[in-house]
Amino acid sequence: MQFHHHGYVSGDPRVLPAAGVGIDRPEELPDEVDVLIVGSGPAGMIAAAQLAMFPDVTTRIVDRRPGRLEIGQADGIQARSVETFQAFGFAERIVAEAYWQTEMVFWKPDPADPSRIVRSKRTPDDPAGVSEFPHLLVNQARVLDYFAEFAGNAPTRLQPDYGYEFDGLEVADTGDHPVTVTLVHTAGAREGQRRTVRAKYVMGADGARSRVRAAIGCHMAGDQANHAWGVMDVLAVTDFPDIRTKCSIQSEAGSILLIPREGGYLFRMYVDLGEVAPDDHHHVRQTTIEQIIARANEILHPYTLDVKNVAWHSVYEVGHRLTDRFDDVPTDAAGSRTPRVFIAGDACHTHSAKAGQGMNVSIQDGWNIGWKLGHVLEGRAPESLLATYSAERQVVAQNLIDFDKQWSTMMAKKPEEFASPSELEEFYAQTFEFPAGFMTQYTPSIIVAEASHQDLATGFPIGKRFKSAPVVRVCDANPLHLGHQATADGRWRIYVFADAARAGEASAVANFAEWLASSSDSPIAATPTDADRDAWFDVKVIYRQDHVNVDINAVPDAFKPRTGPFELIDLEKVYAIDPEQDIFEARGIDRAGAVVVVRPDQYVAHVLPLTATDELAAFFRPLLSSKAPVTA
Repeated sequence: MQFHHHGYVSGDPRVLPAAGVGIDRPEELPDEVDVLIVGSGPAGMIAAAQLAMFPDVTTRIVDRRPGRLEIGQADGIQARSVETFQAFGFAERIVAEAYWQTEMVFWKPDPADPSRIVRSKRTPDDPAGVSEFPHLLVNQARVLDYFAEFAGNAPTRLQPDYGYEFDGLEVADTGDHPVTVTLVHTAGAREGQRRTVRAKYVMGADGARSRVRAAIGCHMAGDQANHAWGVMDVLAVTDFPDIRTKCSIQSEAGSILLIPREGGYLFRMYVDLGEVAPDDHHHVRQTTIEQIIARANEILHPYTLDVKNVAWHSVYEVGHRLTDRFDDVPTDAAGSRTPRVFIAGDACHTHSAKAGQGMNVSIQDGWNIGWKLGHVLEGRAPESLLATYSAERQVVAQNLIDFDKQWSTMMAKKPEEFASPSELEEFYAQTFEFPAGFMTQYTPSIIVAEASHQDLATGFPIGKRFKSAPVVRVCDANPLHLGHQATADGRWRIYVFADAARAGEASAVANFAEWLASSSDSPIAATPTDADRDAWFDVKVIYRQDHVNVDINAVPDAFKPRTGPFELIDLEKVYAIDPEQDIFEARGIDRAGAVVVVRPDQYVAHVLPLTATDELAAFFRPLLSSKAPVTA
């Protein structure tokens, strides 16, 4: 964390100075905004948190609830989401309060007495060691609290506007604020009254029954529900020995997915209620909590479950549905106009809860559109950038639906229906990276290059998330994870992996630094003249020597930008290898060096040779708006 560069800070450095629209921010929802977000769930809150970092963008987020969410339905936090929380500054705190999932335990009928269940196998949660972050279980409401805190501490001082329900919208062909949204007050003295808000863009993150989705004519398609589950968050006394470990429990009476929760006592059970008849007409949803508990006891035999307190419960039917698009541009008109309305999260994709994907995929939906809206509205990028949101996230959602169909079908099978006794455990281990969030790979577009130079950095696949690795910061000898130094500030990252030359010697990396700092073709040249040199692009260099052998004074100035009103030198962008875990070896970096370009949402956009300055310039040229102020 860096601060003091604008003067001494005596308070909490996480509270950034108010700037732009955050200065004297009006309490009342204004009549005109740049972005109106409908729904303060995970997708909406991360988008709001990201947009709060753009001082000149007026963003408001409305929700029909009268206040913050208190009990959330989602609770599984995959490692990819924890990486994301690191960028938003609260990974360490949420990790401390959450339940850590380190193992998955499988229970099956006892071959000697099938009426009883026995433990059959333990599987490590991350068998491949794919992330340095753990898999967590914590109430969704806490995730929203942390995003709200980040947004409130950001320059625009963004806070949710509770008590507004979305009632409709119209999109005009012209005007600075072409989207007119009708809202209804749901609480307080004005309950029932209508009002309108005009916006440049609208994001609908208003859940599976999304009214925003309906307003723009998107259609959900897919499989109808055919299997029901009861879910309950409870406090109970039990002799089941693995009550504090995630378990897949299969018995002759049905199945349970057991999810321990934060705090040491609370746990969640997804209890198999069986097949749903086509003519059931949702009657299964009337299943009482007492019936769910009774079924759980049948499945757990010979163990017992004495429920003392129910924090929350529900009954749902598993269905897999996906919207035909993620914005208001009809499929047959894609590319013909700028999208103005976007949908995200459950408004786009619905599936079972048992793979722990809903909140996690929704978070990436919201971050994806959040930084893109920020760049367009601040004049950093052209409006064409916005079309990449639907193109990228629809593919991810389809992959999620396909995976969840497999997983939920296997969870609902009877023990005798499996091809082999270990089929479920093997599927869990083999597919771990997908639910963990690490299989997403965006295809080539204006923000993802072709993989023509992938051999220069094989451990940073283009289109996939930037996988961090240990390094040592030269200025203070601190061992750090390189990826953890990238915050959710809306900047592109340019990681320069040096050749074998030392700092100060004639080399390809020295030539690249000179071009980056002085050429009019350099993307850095697009930075506004009244902003810090690294305001739009965060450039870091990683030398192949250890930190003792890197002369900080010999490092090119391109890697030591001046910042703030005092033009202080930022020394924290210069890194060396960690001799114990050489990042060049761990990530397959070519000995001649490489440039790795990473998007604001942590996905690798390009890999190039140090000498490919023309190619780097060509990649960024269409991403830098002609409306943006440019230096010579």
